[in-house]
Amino acid sequence: MKRLLIIFIAVFYCTSILAQPSGSSDPKKKTVYGIVQEQQAKMPVVYATVSIKDQSMKLIAAGITDEKGAFKFNDIPPGKLTIEFTMMGYLIITKPLLITAAMDHINTGTTFLNADSRLLKEISITSDQPAITLKLDKKVFETGKDILSQTGSAVELLNGVPAVSVGPSGTVSLRGSSNVLVLINGRRSGLTQGNALEQIPADQVERVEVITNPSSRYDAAGSSGIINIILKKNKKGGFNGQLRLVGGIPNETRITPSLSYKSDKLNVFSTFGIRLSDYVGLYTTNQSVSNNGAITFLNQQQDENRHDDAKLLYVGADYQLNDQQTVTVAFLKNSTHDHDKTALNYKYMNTGNAADSSLLRNGESWERRSYNQLEFNYTRKFKQPGKKHTIDIQYDFWNSDKDWNLGTKKLLPVIEILPAIRTSSIGTSKDFMAQTDFTQPLDSNTTLEFGLKAENRRVTSEFKAEQQMAGDWSIIDNINNQLNYNELIGGGYAQLGSKIGKLAYQLGLRTELTRVRVEDRAGTYNNNKNYVRLFPTLSLTYQLAKGGAIQGSYSKRINRPSLNLLYPFNELTDYNAMFIGNPELNPSYANVFEVGFLQRWNTFTLNPSVYYQNNKGTIQNYTFRNQDGIFITTPVNIDGEIRRGIELSAIYNPLQWLQLNTEFNAYSFKQTGWYQAHNFNYSGNVFTSRLSTQVKFKNKLSLQCRYNFTGAQSNAQSYSAAMNYIDLGASKNLLKDKATLLLDITNLFNLHKYQTTTTGNDYILAQTSIPNAARYRLTFVYRLNLKENQSVRQAKSGNRN
Repeated sequence: MKRLLIIFIAVFYCTSILAQPSGSSDPKKKTVYGIVQEQQAKMPVVYATVSIKDQSMKLIAAGITDEKGAFKFNDIPPGKLTIEFTMMGYLIITKPLLITAAMDHINTGTTFLNADSRLLKEISITSDQPAITLKLDKKVFETGKDILSQTGSAVELLNGVPAVSVGPSGTVSLRGSSNVLVLINGRRSGLTQGNALEQIPADQVERVEVITNPSSRYDAAGSSGIINIILKKNKKGGFNGQLRLVGGIPNETRITPSLSYKSDKLNVFSTFGIRLSDYVGLYTTNQSVSNNGAITFLNQQQDENRHDDAKLLYVGADYQLNDQQTVTVAFLKNSTHDHDKTALNYKYMNTGNAADSSLLRNGESWERRSYNQLEFNYTRKFKQPGKKHTIDIQYDFWNSDKDWNLGTKKLLPVIEILPAIRTSSIGTSKDFMAQTDFTQPLDSNTTLEFGLKAENRRVTSEFKAEQQMAGDWSIIDNINNQLNYNELIGGGYAQLGSKIGKLAYQLGLRTELTRVRVEDRAGTYNNNKNYVRLFPTLSLTYQLAKGGAIQGSYSKRINRPSLNLLYPFNELTDYNAMFIGNPELNPSYANVFEVGFLQRWNTFTLNPSVYYQNNKGTIQNYTFRNQDGIFITTPVNIDGEIRRGIELSAIYNPLQWLQLNTEFNAYSFKQTGWYQAHNFNYSGNVFTSRLSTQVKFKNKLSLQCRYNFTGAQSNAQSYSAAMNYIDLGASKNLLKDKATLLLDITNLFNLHKYQTTTTGNDYILAQTSIPNAARYRLTFVYRLNLKENQSVRQAKSGNRN
């Protein structure tokens, strides 16, 4: 702990010295900044063009607003000038701008744009921002602009985000790699682990940011990048809210009322949600095993019916102490009750394809989870533009309790009831996070950022497996243990950003101290890992003519094993195969390089990029048969992987009512390493793509179709077949835009299948997973004092994964 404290003090001391403000390099040059909003909705106008001209109407400076509707110009000469605001679908606003020699920073305030009524008569949709916004350092997916992102859960939403996919077990991947850090509102979250993202309704998400090469202000975790899920906030004054009702086949019933009240100083917000959902899954396995020259076959089918009940409560308030200071306090509680049923059929055959034995295993499980979070935020702004200080504290505490009951019957050659099995799993966690960040402009072109962060997580998990023999229950294979996991991560960063002509740079350095301890009650595992690493980052951006830009970036990143990869116990639901964590796993490290280009025209946006990743100590799944013939899959460290790829994203709006989005990612990789005499050396290629079309009609009706494709891919042990699937959606505004009716179909024709073949020295294992059947949903949203695409404040969720 002393070492961590020394790092914090050193970073804070050094950055505090550097943060002392200095004067402008040229006192004759001035800074002009402001905000642009839409008049009726009071929402930021993104990508509005802002121009400054002199008295002869000669252009002095021009730029566009960011996602907050903000703009800023440096090096503006004093004099009588004109500032102009333009945006397609809005009336042009022109204002006089007087800058005297005594002024250093000129705030134009908030400029409101009004829709062009003449244009509104000609077409039904004006100035509608695209669902996907391309930027040099990230891609932003706006959920309110995309029909298919307004229903279902966050898992289905992520499957529509550029370069992102979610596997059947809930594993999130970016550019084909699962080494990705998923954040909620910029923080780690207890709701991003495994299938827990199913608990977040898609309509609570405002946007998703995909950051493939993050700066040092972000955690260094995630070698392939960061996915940041931003939840909605209340931005409208007075009393407002919304009611969302969802019905679906298979059953999906959601009732989510949200209410808030906002005054000049106080913003009180609340959300309550009820969800009842059913999921139908199908999993098949075909295997052949050679034992001393004799080949045996197994055909296995698992039918799964899952039922989830969930309740969500979120209450809190923002209080503005004065014009510069704001405090936020909030409480979140998310409780779930899952009831799952599975039927596993085993059919064993000899070489002649004649069934010689058959088993039926019926499983039933009950799981209760309670996730709680306390949130505190303090934000202070200063008179100096851009200067800002924030303090964030979060405390998460959760518990879970799961019971499995398993009954097995032998059907061939004779009917026989086999001993019943039951398992019990109890888990608790206490997670604490404290973070402070400071932004200090040094002059009109240069900004220094620095911050400190500490996270501590304590998890206790008890797992017990029993078998019924002669009326009594006995422990199976000594599986009766308690695992204690303690993780401490302390970090500090500093980064300097500046601009020289058309070249902007950002140089950063982050240091993180990690202490992880894994131990169990029986003394089988007692593993301590302590390490400190430095993570440098560099970004260079050069502005080209006509609004184009090119950016090069570098970062060093870490991939820490998650708790489920370290956890050594597994549910005994399958006689044939199981996944077991590896407490001996070490983190892997990556050096990531990327060069990207961004160009916007009137109706077309193009964003190609090339990237290179050099990973050391890569974590890879290894499948083998143990002495009992059971297939065991466990994660292991191999030497490394080198990945080279190209990615292309494009948006085309040939007409106001038509939008086309497309993206593809192609990369080659080379893996090296050995594990227990198994050779992991392998080279391969992967291709993925996605195409989305959205059409908007004059009568407030919108239609969308999205096609997803993932090419075949392999590694040293397994082959995954190509996969494609289709999603459809329709939206209709009602009651003078106070309500919206949505219909969506996901996984049309049940095409979404995961097919893998794993090959060993003496076996071939072919598996097909269909975790969710086609789903049909009808959603009705009614807004109280809110416009379309607005919503009330939603929770930040947690701070750990």
